[in-house]
Amino acid sequence: MKQLTRIIILFFILFTTAFGATRVAYLRPGPMMKIPFTSIGPSPYLFTAGFGSELHNLSPFNTAGGAYFSMDASGWTFGFSTAQGADTTRLANLEISTYKAPVEFGFHLQRRVYVRNNISFSVGLQDIVFENNVKGLNLDPKELSFFGIVSSQKQMGQYNMNTFIGFGTGGFGAIDTVRIDTLAEQPTGTNAGVFAGAVFNTPYLEKWGGIDIVGEFDGNGINVGLRIPLTSDYRLNLGFTHIEKLPKWKERYWEGHAGLTIGFEITAPRGSLIKTPGGGPTPPPIMQPGPINMAEMDTTLMLADYTVHTLRDSMGLMTNEMRNLMTRLAAMEQHSKFLEDSLKAIRLNTNVDEQKMNDALRYLSRSLRYFYAGNYRASLQEVESALELNPNLALAYARRGSIYYKLGDVQRATINWNLALRMDPEYDDVRNVLKALHENRLKSTSMIEE
Repeated sequence: MKQLTRIIILFFILFTTAFGATRVAYLRPGPMMKIPFTSIGPSPYLFTAGFGSELHNLSPFNTAGGAYFSMDASGWTFGFSTAQGADTTRLANLEISTYKAPVEFGFHLQRRVYVRNNISFSVGLQDIVFENNVKGLNLDPKELSFFGIVSSQKQMGQYNMNTFIGFGTGGFGAIDTVRIDTLAEQPTGTNAGVFAGAVFNTPYLEKWGGIDIVGEFDGNGINVGLRIPLTSDYRLNLGFTHIEKLPKWKERYWEGHAGLTIGFEITAPRGSLIKTPGGGPTPPPIMQPGPINMAEMDTTLMLADYTVHTLRDSMGLMTNEMRNLMTRLAAMEQHSKFLEDSLKAIRLNTNVDEQKMNDALRYLSRSLRYFYAGNYRASLQEVESALELNPNLALAYARRGSIYYKLGDVQRATINWNLALRMDPEYDDVRNVLKALHENRLKSTSMIEE
């Protein structure tokens, strides 16, 4: 039973003191590059995981890199990371160096102990580093860091800022670069120092949490970086470490050398989120029991007022859209009525034309009876009535030409037959009559009497 208890305690220590491996940027919990982070509210994520890498030299290629995992629960932050440092030998030529840095396993544990208004204070134990070298897995006590950190959060319009200042031992006092050169003098005693930083959250890519601008002094140098959201769950981390030593980039590596850092992060959200600085969205701080806090009430009222204005603007947009739709609907109804009236007019005209055609054909029918009876004047009058109703009726012109021919007026007959042929170019009977007239062989029996 005692052995099982020891195993459980050891596992708990290894798991809950998560996240350390020290010297590669973005491998510690939070949005900062190398210093700790604290906030006034719990993390919005079930967990955060990712990897980071630092480029120290291009020719030859010299990098340090690692991966990490962290989580937040009940005011505690736990994390774990593994990393492998770059070749930091100062006496050897990097091009011929055969050194291979040991793999490290780091753990981190911190606790938020005080929150009031927009101020937060946390303490923690960072960089519990185990090195996997030729002697096996050994704890490196020189990297162990105790720290305390104070955070202040402020909102400036659409921008949010978290500022940090803290005090720490271990890696926060000495140069936080892997020491490999065994000939170099190692510091003695307990190292300690101060660190400070800020993360500035911008409204760019706001729907995914916004772009963060990171700046910090880690006790040894100045680091700057960007945290760019790719989606609400994925983030790209970029930056420079020890930018004050960038002018000496081309020289051989030394402790605290400048480096280009890049990393990728994935998160698992808990639920509905509100954007706050430092790592994208976070839920609002939990109200502590006690007297009413006017600053928190003002912040809540500002958020409520912003929400009301947003809803009011949305309703205004919806109202304008409805008006536009109603206007378009009225225009469509008017156009539909216009088309309906046009259709009725076409039908009416068609009915009128049909009625006129029927009446014209009745006049032509009576003119034919008069024509056969030899009453050519009456027949001509019926044809004139038919042409008044339909002046484009080829049969009426052909009939009138035949009547004039019977009356002995060949010239008028020829004119009317030509008019009939113009109205109907395929009127073969009229063409034949004109041809016979031209050849002086037209007989009375050839008249068009149909």
